[in-house]
Amino acid sequence: MALARFLVVLLGAALAPLLLSLSAEAGEVGVTYGRVASDLPRDQGQVVELLKNNGITMVRIYDADRDVLRSLANTGIKVMVMLPNDDLARGAASDLPRALDWVRNNVAAYLPATKITGIAVGNEVFVARSDLNSQLVRFMNNVHAALAQLGLADTVKVSTPIAFSAIVDSFPPSKGRFLDNIADSVMRPMLQFLQETGSFLAINLYPHIAELDHPTQIRNDYALGHYVDGVVADGKTYHSLLDAQLDATYAAMAKLGFSDSRRRLARSRGVKVYVTETGRPSRGRVHGGRRLADGDGGDVISVANAQTYNNYVINRVLAGNTGTPQHPDADMDVYIFALFNENGKAGDEMEKNFGLFYPDMTKVYQVDFHGRPTESWCVANAAVGDQRLQAALDWACGNGADCSNIQPGASCFQPDTKLAHATYAFNDYYQRKGKASGTCDFAGAASVVYQAPTSFNQYLNDLISLGVIVQLLFPVIDMCNAQTSWCVANEAVGDGRLQTALDWACGNGADCSDIQPGASCFLPNTKAAHASHAFNSYYQRKHRASGTCDFSGAASVVYQEPRLGNCALPSSPGTD
Repeated sequence: MALARFLVVLLGAALAPLLLSLSAEAGEVGVTYGRVASDLPRDQGQVVELLKNNGITMVRIYDADRDVLRSLANTGIKVMVMLPNDDLARGAASDLPRALDWVRNNVAAYLPATKITGIAVGNEVFVARSDLNSQLVRFMNNVHAALAQLGLADTVKVSTPIAFSAIVDSFPPSKGRFLDNIADSVMRPMLQFLQETGSFLAINLYPHIAELDHPTQIRNDYALGHYVDGVVADGKTYHSLLDAQLDATYAAMAKLGFSDSRRRLARSRGVKVYVTETGRPSRGRVHGGRRLADGDGGDVISVANAQTYNNYVINRVLAGNTGTPQHPDADMDVYIFALFNENGKAGDEMEKNFGLFYPDMTKVYQVDFHGRPTESWCVANAAVGDQRLQAALDWACGNGADCSNIQPGASCFQPDTKLAHATYAFNDYYQRKGKASGTCDFAGAASVVYQAPTSFNQYLNDLISLGVIVQLLFPVIDMCNAQTSWCVANEAVGDGRLQTALDWACGNGADCSDIQPGASCFLPNTKAAHASHAFNSYYQRKHRASGTCDFSGAASVVYQEPRLGNCALPSSPGTD
């Protein structure tokens, strides 16, 4: 548990037992694997290798597909299968014999080789098949009884994922309650069933939906999980809309006499909450068909925001920071929606673009399921510009950061740049606040890094290795000497996507004359080199604005001057 270990360092090992008992335990993070698409990998073994290579230890599927379940055998990956809504409507769990038949064929047949740990009885039934509401708990009981008859009830748990729309009056969170038409008739007996069987309440949470529905009331950084000032409600400060939605869920449970509290769980009187879907689309349209710019962090739907939110959830859960302001001891497992973009999904474009990976199994953006080390630092984001850095720097120095070392003549005054001074102040504030969630953001002017920089420049060097596979020749520079940035291609996405993005950049403002045959930067004649030149030209001409170096995941920002052969990329629009 990251929080516990950090506090032990500060307060002494003698306090360890107390800290361990009061903090939440590290949860587990998985992905949902939907297959409503025409272009997904046909070889399920390749998908399993993708899961393993990325450290993904849990997967939720929306059926009990034979090929998928066989491919997951002997991998140790935990699997939640689903009895689909349409099968429920056809009577698959309407009585014990039918439920027993389904469990034998779709669960028991694959155990123990395939590690099936859960069965979702339907998905968002209240929304998708409300005609089944009155029968839902009976279906769940029948499936559990079938598991018990086969001796599997202790290892395979039964639940049913509900949509957050089942909860009303969600703000302030303490007012959260279940809809009147399901509270007593469905949710109370369901929670009783979950408590008696040692299962969990499954809920699907999507903070961006609330953000889209209430754009003037919900801040983007709040929906992304890092609003520094926070929203005060019920005497607590919420830095994350996800926390507020969870506390509204806990409040709704409490109104029916159930709790997630570890103390109540220890007395067999509580019910855990699992987030069986959460995520954020990387592109799409919103109400009225208005398109949001792909990759622009200033927009609600973008690659940058999807990456920020999903990494926030993953790192938080794996670090054991699963508690909320009202329920600091709550434990939680989470499934990120979704593994792949799915071109066959019904609905708008957003619904098709939740994937962490493209169908060719390249990443839509960088995401890490391996968990982060305890140590972390807060560094400034050069892309926001000097004016926003100065405002955030002034705030940090005025609200607890020790900025004496960046005064003229002091040990860290050099290099005298906004970026270097802001990084020093932001990190000092972050460390003094115990690296608490939301204390490294400064309205988007900072972010957390997890590798110890021997200098600020070393941190920049570390960034280079994350996504750039073009051959780069870097000069040796002094500590913190990096106030400019460049946009370079990500060779890993492949020549096809690089060419598409290159064509777009050259047609939308980039100066591509230098990469024409015979021109000064034609060599090296590779897609990656030409794309880097075009992407960087566009990025510089757009004044390095947030989101102008993404190109649907085909590019990333670096902070040391790259060279492509004998050609240096320009660092300003004037040198194009």
